[in-house]
Amino acid sequence: MATFTDLGLSEPVIRSIINMGFEETTPIQEKTIPSAMQGKDLIGQAQTGTGKTAAYGIPLVERIMEQAELVQGIVLAPTRELAVQVAEELNKIGQYKRIHALPIYGGQGIDWQIRALKKRPHIIVATPGRLMDHMRRRTIRLSDIKILVLDEADEMLNMGFLDDIETILKEIPVDRQTLLFSATMPRQIQNIAQRFMKEPELISIKAMGVTVSDTEQHYVEVSERLKFDVLSRILDIQSPELAIVFARTKRRVDELSEALSKRGYSAEGIHGDLTQSKRDSVLRQFKDGTIEVLVATDVAARGLDISGVTHVFNFDIPQDPESYVHRVGRTGRAGKSGLAITLVTPREIGMLRLIESVIKRRIVRKPIPTIVEAVEGQQRLTMNEILRVIAEEDIEKYKGVAEELLAENDSITLLSAALKIITKEPENVQVRLTEAAPMRGRSMGNNVRPQQGNYNRDGYGQKTDTWARRKGNDVRGGAAGAQRGRDNKRNG
Repeated sequence: MATFTDLGLSEPVIRSIINMGFEETTPIQEKTIPSAMQGKDLIGQAQTGTGKTAAYGIPLVERIMEQAELVQGIVLAPTRELAVQVAEELNKIGQYKRIHALPIYGGQGIDWQIRALKKRPHIIVATPGRLMDHMRRRTIRLSDIKILVLDEADEMLNMGFLDDIETILKEIPVDRQTLLFSATMPRQIQNIAQRFMKEPELISIKAMGVTVSDTEQHYVEVSERLKFDVLSRILDIQSPELAIVFARTKRRVDELSEALSKRGYSAEGIHGDLTQSKRDSVLRQFKDGTIEVLVATDVAARGLDISGVTHVFNFDIPQDPESYVHRVGRTGRAGKSGLAITLVTPREIGMLRLIESVIKRRIVRKPIPTIVEAVEGQQRLTMNEILRVIAEEDIEKYKGVAEELLAENDSITLLSAALKIITKEPENVQVRLTEAAPMRGRSMGNNVRPQQGNYNRDGYGQKTDTWARRKGNDVRGGAAGAQRGRDNKRNG
């Protein structure tokens, strides 16, 4: 694997990379950076978690002229969370070159954004809907753009941003450099590349194995009504340091995070209806370890790059194999091991088999854990904590009381009582969750007309079916669905 010093980068950028803790390049970085530095158009096929942000971010920062106080680079991202994270990474890469990136997204005050734009950032990282708002207001001009990056293009397509992307591309000078990154290459993405890119070089990284190779993968077959109890038992047995629980709808996220909190877990939820300040607060607490369990929809979690996630739980099985890989890729990063556990109802076994065929790996079936196993898991955690305190902390002042207790009781009885007091045994808290939204109808490799039902009540947190998207409606159709789709696009 090449090092960054082998790529002919400038001294300020090398300093930034060293400061960020990067050493060797990832495969996508090694292949992308040299070609991008030469000004070539590129198509990078790579999953989240392979280092693609730095793959385009480093040449983007290198090719920006810091003396020109103009917007010279645009990065389009599907979600506000990804836009914020990309801007943060670009600012780290550009810190010594004095290159500034500004995130622009729906849900943030547009007046604040207009004031920030007056400070003349070099790069804008934007969701398509909010960038279109600024284009209409003429608060962002695209006439000086030298480089355009489309990040997670397939996800922007899934969210209905195709028309916005084409409008934006038509407004940017044709002599620009275009870098397109996508985990999959559907026909619409290929059409964009053919129409708007100049002889692009294709760089494909088989990231499926990279994303999940260090992650142990299990599933538990369980009825819908027992899911929450089973999840709670697994949490008690596993005692994860940091865990993400994926749910299919925003309503499920709210209910799950509240139910987990009632059971004594340190849990919070994140989805598209939360204010940006609340989202930032939850993510900050999760990164700091104040929150141990983050409950999220797919879209809200897209682009999250939080180190130290030990466990991923699919409370609801994902809608497609690509989403499964994205979820599982949140753990087992940087050479560390991780564990992904999926709760599957009997009628969802077919989707599980499809996922296995795509990732070319068997997901191991595990039995439903018993309450006794959950209690034993908590006892093991308590015992390990006691041993840690003995090894690492000052307990001298407690020895006098311990000697008095031992004078009247045997040591086994005393330690058993202490374990009972400090062990968090499962609480019998009644929890009611709404029925999981059923998955859209699918056949192998094709989207089909969705089943009847209101499975997509999430709106923001779910991908809509291709058939429904072409009609401009959500899956329930009608004027209300069309308006909701337009609102989602406008809000980024």
